[in-house]
Amino acid sequence: MFLKYGVKKDNMVSNLTVVILTKNEEMNIVDVIANAKQVTDKVLIVDSGSTDKTVELAKKNGAKVVYRAWDNDFAAQRNFALEHVDTEWVLYLDADERMNEELCKGIVEIVPTSKNAVYRFIRRNSAFGKDFKYGVLAPDSVIRLFPKNKVKWKDKVHERPVGDLPIITLDGYLKHFTYTDFDQYVAKMNMYSSIAAQNYRIKDKKVSIIKDIVFRPFLAFFKMYILKKGFLEGWLGFVLCLNYANYTLNKYVKLKLLR
Repeated sequence: MFLKYGVKKDNMVSNLTVVILTKNEEMNIVDVIANAKQVTDKVLIVDSGSTDKTVELAKKNGAKVVYRAWDNDFAAQRNFALEHVDTEWVLYLDADERMNEELCKGIVEIVPTSKNAVYRFIRRNSAFGKDFKYGVLAPDSVIRLFPKNKVKWKDKVHERPVGDLPIITLDGYLKHFTYTDFDQYVAKMNMYSSIAAQNYRIKDKKVSIIKDIVFRPFLAFFKMYILKKGFLEGWLGFVLCLNYANYTLNKYVKLKLLR
């Protein structure tokens, strides 16, 4: 799964830490650390209680490992990482993401000179052995590189960094090797809908039966299948768009039951 891109070791950035959140990622951890070391030799793993060889392999491959118990809050996990970063810049990678050569080169060129911006990466998604161009898993963008003290993470799920600096999109892309099987996909959507419902409850969001439980799932399907052209991904595109509508339904049903 690791893509060998060839950024030379002497081109790495000294004032950058790559942060990777993990739990039971032994299949990914060696490759993602190797990918991170294309841009810096400082790699920080924030583990939330792996029971496989994730931590052992991370240490063996030169990463620093810290522990934080998982509490259904992705933003809290990422903000915790900032407390253990001692460099000026921080870059977040998920364990199933890999930077391509062009993106790596852009990072090592930008970090030593930039002071007043955060950087967005284009992300290309691959699931079930297939690369997606449309629908639910169409390419998206994520803000992952910024000065440590200029940004904080917000929201329990689909977390996002917030700050006042301008956003610049770097050339190149992240390859996201997401779901490997359908059970994993369904389980993750179930987890995300539960966290989203809890997040809405904290914000005291109300639930409308007609708007949220009847119409929102239909609109979610229409957006992904028609507007984002999920129909071009064939039968699997249809299934993913249908499940996205179900995820939308579930988070409001769960919020209604919580309230």
